[in-house]
Amino acid sequence: MNYVVKLNVGGQGLYDVTHKVIELVNSAGLDEGLITLFIRHTSASLLIQENADAAVRRDLENWLNRLVPEDDALYTHTLEGPDDMPAHIKSALTAASLSIPVSEGALMLGTWQGIYLWEHRHHRGEREIVMNLMRSNW
Repeated sequence: MNYVVKLNVGGQGLYDVTHKVIELVNSAGLDEGLITLFIRHTSASLLIQENADAAVRRDLENWLNRLVPEDDALYTHTLEGPDDMPAHIKSALTAASLSIPVSEGALMLGTWQGIYLWEHRHHRGEREIVMNLMRSNW
């Protein structure tokens, strides 16, 4: 089963989508199986990361922004703004999809893990994540 979840983002940053994934698993009645998430964009990504201390997310953002700066003279793809090419590079360095096992109706995430959409552009807008649910037939 495939579902498309639309999310509004307010600019660069990590957006916790764990609750959306849990809602989908619950509403679909998935007891045992696998959920795969895929982001339909080339300037945003998906991440499983620490969900308890917001400093972790800020540090990740700061580190990636330092690694891939805006306005680098090497960029030739500049028509869509100074954040566009860096967003494509950041997306290439991170993940476009995630797979998470489901057991007894719950995501098998670790205690401090959350699922994030990582927006790499400054713009505000809508992003889409495709969520595929696969039931175990055992």
